[in-house]
Amino acid sequence: MSAASHRISRLEPYLDRSEPAPTLLKLLVGVQLAGFREDAGLAQDQAARALGFSPAKLSRIESGKGRKPPSESDVRALLELYGTEDYESSVLLKLLQRAGDPGWWQRYDKRLMPEWFDRLVGLQEAAAAIRTFEIQYVPGLLQTPDYTRAVVQRGLPAAAASEVDRRVELRMQRAKLLLRPDAPQLWAVIDESVLLRVLGSREVMRAQLAHLVEMAQRRNVTLQVIPLDVTNASAPAIPITYLRFGGIDLPDVVYLEHIKSANFLEDRDETEEYRLALDRLADDALEPRASLELLEQTMQQRYGG
Repeated sequence: MSAASHRISRLEPYLDRSEPAPTLLKLLVGVQLAGFREDAGLAQDQAARALGFSPAKLSRIESGKGRKPPSESDVRALLELYGTEDYESSVLLKLLQRAGDPGWWQRYDKRLMPEWFDRLVGLQEAAAAIRTFEIQYVPGLLQTPDYTRAVVQRGLPAAAASEVDRRVELRMQRAKLLLRPDAPQLWAVIDESVLLRVLGSREVMRAQLAHLVEMAQRRNVTLQVIPLDVTNASAPAIPITYLRFGGIDLPDVVYLEHIKSANFLEDRDETEEYRLALDRLADDALEPRASLELLEQTMQQRYGG
């Protein structure tokens, strides 16, 4: 079996996934097409020029970006150009077909799910491990409904009640990811100020901290808190989400969110810098057991838990 055929054979289990995973499958199709191109000895601009594609179009296909997967005709043209064997082409085209199945999150309208956020949710659904650092709010995957409502109302004070309800529903649906049998590992580091900042009410905060205590005891969740008295903590000024995918040839992805947009970093040198930054934050933070004790103490002393 050739190296390319071996790579493709490892993708066959993804054809049998019970849940749609369009973001994951678009990434897999793109990575494999890039691999076939390199095996054929073609640079990206050479392949694009040979088929009359713009370099940007081929780059988008190989990076798996965009709401929709590439067209079958474009993928077939690329496979033919690269001289891909029938077995490899067959598996990749089946993956492409399944990449067109919408994920649960794609039923929400574009106001709630702009393209950059669609990509984040899809990547989280596909990730084997998620690392996150938060300096202002409880990480989204660990929020309670009432806490989420307070966050949304704070960020969108003019939003209609129906929109707030939909945003809360969307976040709670996302949080179910951590309860699945194949749930990713979540490693979250938060600043202690997150626990002290009252959102909604003290009752909301007490329930939120109780939820954190419960989630922190799950086997797939690691939670660490950076205490306020660590004055030299290496905390960046923005939250970080770091996504890693297990057992397949996909790059790690760093997600950096802004007010109305986001950046996705995939270059290995850049993502490595953020991985090291998260490692330093974890070193600055309390160990998981001590973090759990701080959570319980804060809940009892500050919120009467």
